[in-house]
Amino acid sequence: MIEFYWPSSAGEWLAWTSAAITIFFGFLLLLAPRLSYRIMRITTVPEHPEAVSEGRATMAGFYLGVGLSAILFAQPLLYMALGAGWAFTAFGRLVSIVLDRGNTPFNWVSIACEAALAAAPLAFVFGLV
Repeated sequence: MIEFYWPSSAGEWLAWTSAAITIFFGFLLLLAPRLSYRIMRITTVPEHPEAVSEGRATMAGFYLGVGLSAILFAQPLLYMALGAGWAFTAFGRLVSIVLDRGNTPFNWVSIACEAALAAAPLAFVFGLV
């Protein structure tokens, strides 16, 4: 019988919380993509309704898949994948700030959030917490 594994250490709780927040973002993108786009400051045009499906499919699917896998299987390598995904998200935003002249408060707050979501599972995986 499969049982749900609850985290038993502070490090595991940090990694679990990062996964839970990722799942929340995934459900928000799946159920309310237009609201999510407004939060992320992305606009779509009526001529391309498939743009909304990108939020529901590509973005929500990835967030839900990785987040749920990390929580349900509670394996260090899945938490490492979750942390690496958020780390590269923050890195991509930093590259955008430098190359695309995106030096805005929104981008810096987003980098801080993404770095925290990356640091939590990676700190657990590498035994720092």
